[in-house]
Amino acid sequence: MFDVNELLQSQLEHVAFWHNQPFENPEGQSFEAQALLLYHYNFELWHQEDLARDKTASAHDIAKVKRAIDGFNQQRQDMIEKLDECIISYLQSKKIIPASNAPMNSETPGSVIDRLSINALKIYHMREETLREDASEDHRQRCQSKLNILEEQREDLGNCLHMLLNDLLSGCKYLKIYRQMKMYNDATLNPVLYETDKRIKHET
Repeated sequence: MFDVNELLQSQLEHVAFWHNQPFENPEGQSFEAQALLLYHYNFELWHQEDLARDKTASAHDIAKVKRAIDGFNQQRQDMIEKLDECIISYLQSKKIIPASNAPMNSETPGSVIDRLSINALKIYHMREETLREDASEDHRQRCQSKLNILEEQREDLGNCLHMLLNDLLSGCKYLKIYRQMKMYNDATLNPVLYETDKRIKHET
């Protein structure tokens, strides 16, 4: 299917790379390409949310950032589902049939990969804090303690992903996708959006 250790390393490497080089859209529809897009949407979300917390930002700038966050978050959720679809397709191609009593895992592999992607961002930025020359030694030590926890979490969550994939491959668990059904970006479901559309049409 895919190598969990390689995935973990790829996340860390791309987070560091994108802080120095622009993102380039991956070609194709492979699992790796879809995963790369997910990492990048989380990367953009992280930095847009930083901009939203700028106390000197104007209301216009905050509104612009908020819309960008909504867009990236929708793309992120879509990509999580695409990763799970890739995994389901792989399991079907291998004709893996879950046992009749196999439970469904409450968290999908795509969701775990998403969490690991966010963890990679936390590690990158927390490590930066441990190296700040303008910060106190106490600050750097506290951040080092947090970094240690983040790295432990990464190892634990990586192991959980590895075990979940093994369970899916052996038929001990089965994978089912529940669509997120986000309403806030849908002009037919969000009252603010469809009432605004009605008002605009009435005024014109």
